Amino acid sequence: MENYKGVTQSQKKDGSIYYRSSITIQSKHVSLGSFSDAKTAAQAYNEACAILRENKYTLEDYSSHFALDFSKFVILMNYRNTGIYFKTPIYLQTRFFYYFFSPKKYLIFDREDLFFYANHKIQTRGGYFFICNYGSQYSILSRYGIKSYAKKGIDYIFMNQNDYDFRYENLRVINEYMGVTEITTDTKTEYECKIHIKGNTLVGRYPDKISAAIAYNKAIDTLHNRGVRKQYIKNYISSLSAEQYMERYQDILISSKLEKYEPDRK
Repeated sequence: MENYKGVTQSQKKDGSIYYRSSITIQSKHVSLGSFSDAKTAAQAYNEACAILRENKYTLEDYSSHFALDFSKFVILMNYRNTGIYFKTPIYLQTRFFYYFFSPKKYLIFDREDLFFYANHKIQTRGGYFFICNYGSQYSILSRYGIKSYAKKGIDYIFMNQNDYDFRYENLRVINEYMGVTEITTDTKTEYECKIHIKGNTLVGRYPDKISAAIAYNKAIDTLHNRGVRKQYIKNYISSLSAEQYMERYQDILISSKLEKYEPDRK
């Protein structure tokens, strides 16, 4: 193999040869990627040197002609401009940061989320953004208290209409509880509770969302007592003690239709 700087030859378990490219940052050897040939691996090293040592390129300069993967390109650009190395494709701004997937696709977060996303890789599938932790997948929306069943435009909204802007001021949670929908008119705001049996069935309307969330739980208990076998997810109300919860639970009224419901016995 021709002696290319920053390139080492390696061998896979099946005996095939590949080439690894790396560069030293903050006394650490940082991988630039694995490549099928030494020349491409050397190109990646030279591109990294051009970014870090020659102060060359901007984010807009990236193209398919680069040997460097785009995520590595972002990591190096951010390190050059801020002096901070992250292992994820984060690009810092004064009060927020970008998390890049491609030159035209990125998420925006507040600086207070920096430590978390510097240590957790975001993955995406069909518009769903998630991280993997201890073998499980977690939606990034869960960090805002948004449940997995929540629907955009009903349970939460992006205030500036940018679905990729996850700054706290931009993400408004409307309904944090299962089965609860905020109903606002010119004169008042109420919280409507519905539960799905064969179709959506009205449980009732309530003055606050916690009452509506408790009503949903009471509807579940009522249906189970009537012989309904469907498994529902109950609402967890962390703001109430067990005694406070039971007191409100007993006082809350739900639709008489649920108390008289007859399940299909077939």
